[in-house]
Amino acid sequence: MASLVSPSLYASASRISPDFGHPQTPNPISPRPTTLPLRPPKNPRLKLKPLCTYAAPNADNPRVYRRRGESAGPRSTTKYGTTENPPRKPGRETPPKDARDSAEKREVGVSREQSLGSVRGGLEGADLMSLLREGKVEEAVGYMEQGVPADCAVFVSLLESCENSKSLDLGKRVHDLLRRFRFPGDVDLSEKVVRMYVKCGSMRDARRVFDRMHGKDVSLWRLMISGYAASSQGNDGLLLFEQMRKAGLLPDGKTFAAVLAACASAGAIKQGLIHFDSMRNEFSIVPSIEHYLGVIDVYGSSGHLCEAWDFVEKMPVEPTLEIWEALRNYARIHGDLELEDRAEELLVALDPAQAIANKLPLPPRRKHSAVNMIEEKNKLSNYRCIEPYKEMGSSRGLNGQMREAGYVPDTRYVLHDIDEEAKEQALQYHSERLAIAYGLISTPPRTTLRIMKNLRICGDCHNAIKIMSKIVGRELIVRDNKRFHHFRDGQCSCGDFW
Repeated sequence: MASLVSPSLYASASRISPDFGHPQTPNPISPRPTTLPLRPPKNPRLKLKPLCTYAAPNADNPRVYRRRGESAGPRSTTKYGTTENPPRKPGRETPPKDARDSAEKREVGVSREQSLGSVRGGLEGADLMSLLREGKVEEAVGYMEQGVPADCAVFVSLLESCENSKSLDLGKRVHDLLRRFRFPGDVDLSEKVVRMYVKCGSMRDARRVFDRMHGKDVSLWRLMISGYAASSQGNDGLLLFEQMRKAGLLPDGKTFAAVLAACASAGAIKQGLIHFDSMRNEFSIVPSIEHYLGVIDVYGSSGHLCEAWDFVEKMPVEPTLEIWEALRNYARIHGDLELEDRAEELLVALDPAQAIANKLPLPPRRKHSAVNMIEEKNKLSNYRCIEPYKEMGSSRGLNGQMREAGYVPDTRYVLHDIDEEAKEQALQYHSERLAIAYGLISTPPRTTLRIMKNLRICGDCHNAIKIMSKIVGRELIVRDNKRFHHFRDGQCSCGDFW
């Protein structure tokens, strides 16, 4: 039985008999009781443990019992036991503080993991395609940013939505998500990204993605050239066309139409005629009405109206309604009233309805009402020209500065039958001007404003916005139904050709 007693009980074993339970009778002659010392076992690997440590008395005080695991030693005692460790009932011990803290941390970790699991379960259950079909593009992008997986079909729908809405900020977020998911070697998605940036007017981002692509086809090169032409960066489009020729790709008819548009944007008359001749002589492509219109744009954008008229007369095909309409518009822009009247007569001869539409001072139909959207502070605001004569105090001060800078209203673009003063007032409240006025007072200084218009910008607003950009010292980007206009320091990137 000695093997069941721990070595810490050697000091107190003098009061316990060998059979454990029968105390030995003390000798009245001897000052100390007779003891039977217990020796440790011979096997050093065998640990000695008491049958019950709660039954082992303290060596210093037999009335005080020590708890399990407590070492014997001198301590101050009370009638309840030691002051540091009061007695506890067996089976109801309190765990140490470190154990309690670790247990609490485990419980908190389990609860947090359960909550995160529920969140992940909710995110994984999100149907991205259903959200896109419902038009909730922002919500779908938010789910994807939180970790919801998406496939190629979801990214295609997202990029098409950004392309249609012309939302550049949202398109950049989608592009960042696409780079995070990494679909290797997917040329179709890269083309979608390039198209999205081109339609949003960010040719720098489009070119960055375009240069990193491999296996680019003719349609992608044509898309970039058209994008440069629409953004009034025709010289960059022509340089890209030369790179395409050096790469060994053969241009088609649509590519030459984009090249002629780039020549018109850059004002390169001679280069445009060279490409038009090479299309017929070198590549055996028969010109269509689209190509003849491109040559007229090359002449008309630079103000060479007599050359444009001679080119129309020498065309091997009969001029269409679009040919005379383009010639009339260029004559009106450059102030050639005689050529404008002649082109309008020929236009009316082909389509008598054009004369009625031009002469009657009727307001535009409701379905063609002017709508402008301005991107400011990561949101879109809509502006509709419903009440053209409604006062707006935010534009009065700017109108006065524009007058001092040399702005003269062009009332030819007002179709209402009203007096001259009312026409000048009506021009001040075109929807694009209201959108710019609101953007100037609601955004920080020197912030670029992006205006998207569903109709073509009129000539008076074009001149007014040029003066606005010089007064406020900002870049004003206006997208109408034809091209992007970058107004900066009193100049427009289109070269006054819209």
